[in-house]
Amino acid sequence: MGLRICMVTPFAWSQPHPVNEHVDAAAEELRRRGHEVVVLAPSNRAVELAAGRRALRRLGREGVPLEGTVVLGPAIPVSRRSRVGVPLGVRANLELALSADSFDVVHAHEPGMPSLSYLALRHARALTIATFHSPERLAYPPGKLQRERLLARIDALTAVGEPTLAAARKRFPGTYRLLPQGVDQGPVQEGKPRRRFLLEWRADELPRARAALRALRDLPGWELLLLRTKPLAGRPYVPLALRGRVQVRTALDPESRARALEGAAAIVPAQRGLERLALQAQAAGVPLLEPPGSDAQPELIGAAMGRLAENDDWRAKLSEEGRKAVAPESIAALGDELEAIYRSVLGRRRRAQGPSDPLADRPLVLCDLHMHTEHSHDCAVPVETLLDYAEAQGLGAIAITDHNVFAGAQEAGEGARGRELTVIPGEEVKTDAGEVIGLFLEREIPRGMSMGDTIAAIREQNGVVYLPHPFDRLHTIPDAQSLHRHLAEIDVFEVYNARLLFEGFNDEALRFARKYNLTMGAGSDAHVLQGVGTGLVRMRAFDSAEEFLISLRSAEILRRPRSLVYLQGLKWVAQARERRKAAV
Repeated sequence: MGLRICMVTPFAWSQPHPVNEHVDAAAEELRRRGHEVVVLAPSNRAVELAAGRRALRRLGREGVPLEGTVVLGPAIPVSRRSRVGVPLGVRANLELALSADSFDVVHAHEPGMPSLSYLALRHARALTIATFHSPERLAYPPGKLQRERLLARIDALTAVGEPTLAAARKRFPGTYRLLPQGVDQGPVQEGKPRRRFLLEWRADELPRARAALRALRDLPGWELLLLRTKPLAGRPYVPLALRGRVQVRTALDPESRARALEGAAAIVPAQRGLERLALQAQAAGVPLLEPPGSDAQPELIGAAMGRLAENDDWRAKLSEEGRKAVAPESIAALGDELEAIYRSVLGRRRRAQGPSDPLADRPLVLCDLHMHTEHSHDCAVPVETLLDYAEAQGLGAIAITDHNVFAGAQEAGEGARGRELTVIPGEEVKTDAGEVIGLFLEREIPRGMSMGDTIAAIREQNGVVYLPHPFDRLHTIPDAQSLHRHLAEIDVFEVYNARLLFEGFNDEALRFARKYNLTMGAGSDAHVLQGVGTGLVRMRAFDSAEEFLISLRSAEILRRPRSLVYLQGLKWVAQARERRKAAV
């Protein structure tokens, strides 16, 4: 079954660019394999801008899905030196495309800098893949907070080329897969090639060009084509004696490069040239002339040209070796790798539960899944007082989740006997990667273990793994790698915590849970009585951990926020009283 894939590039589609070549090759190959691929990009071409506006208007007004390449707005410079932000109108168009359309995967290219790709990963509701292409663009220094927020939204990290892979691992730590370049395996050249050499021109590499021109003087009947593959690269000087045998041609796109390569005997690539040109040449059977040591001794290039001109067998050998070396970088190899990555990330999303509700005949109860008692180091609320207050507030169930202590949950369970209030015994455990709550526990779990070992300890008691305030960056939380690594082991994901300072942390958790179809929970995280019930779930009554999880699937999240300053002030007052008592 084909997937619906959205690829995002930050570079102007109206101008040649190596990243856009990669995106275009990947999109065409995936379409050939039966997938629907939509490319979102900026452009400075009026026709493409008008077509993009029409496509977005049909999507927003009539719900017509996007197709092909859709331009979101004018292009802006994408550079680590640029401080220009993405225009508001382009941001709005991107949000519309990602929210009104439906995609299985959003694949963003070069998202390491503020750009369309970075925003696509932040706002995507689908599973996401990030691909880095250039080590230079990874030099942009986003802060640690921005990097963590971005990594939390990425399901697979990929890089094109070993240098980029090494740079990406330093800037955005994680597990990466190396992607092929996606180069067209052109037809094998038949017959004897033309007596023509190619040289990739760079104004800052004059010694190489001069060495090639000197060698050409000693090769009567041979020609030299100087290729300009970089915009505004300048025009090379051609000696008067060679004017009839040297040509200069601009080749910025794959088609013009293919025409230049047709029939060529060999090419001298630039040291800091276009990598895709060298790969395209090898795929076409054009040997690369870059003898070892030629960086320091350019005259070696002239010697290699002379040898190749005299030895057809050596040229044929280099041609065959080049084609074999570039085979792993083919478009077909890129398609295979992308399909494998997409299948892998799709396995992260949990299957949506059916409409049937086996607990439909049970009454609805209000449940607060996260609160503390005097057994926590930062709370002074007696257990009995807490039970009375929760019952008076009309709650049907509460979870006692003291910090690294289980005694409060045990005391509450005993005190709830005879009451119309269900107490879920739990504990909020500090791990080496943030906090994890265990619900329906039987005994205390020690703090300080790894997150994996803590989850295993909860499982050993047949408990429920509940992840509290997963994106509250004002406290210790799991990093992106830990969160994704343990995603399949999390039973309940807290999408509303009433004590968070910034509501955006809760919104981020809600978006994350919806993305993976996680079971959602909510709690007050109350440390004072007045906070109890400010975060709730309305769910069917339950008698066991299994029924609890079933009931949560159809539960409703209720927000009853109160002033955080007020609640925090009450907490500080209570703590001050406790300190005075301890001092007496």
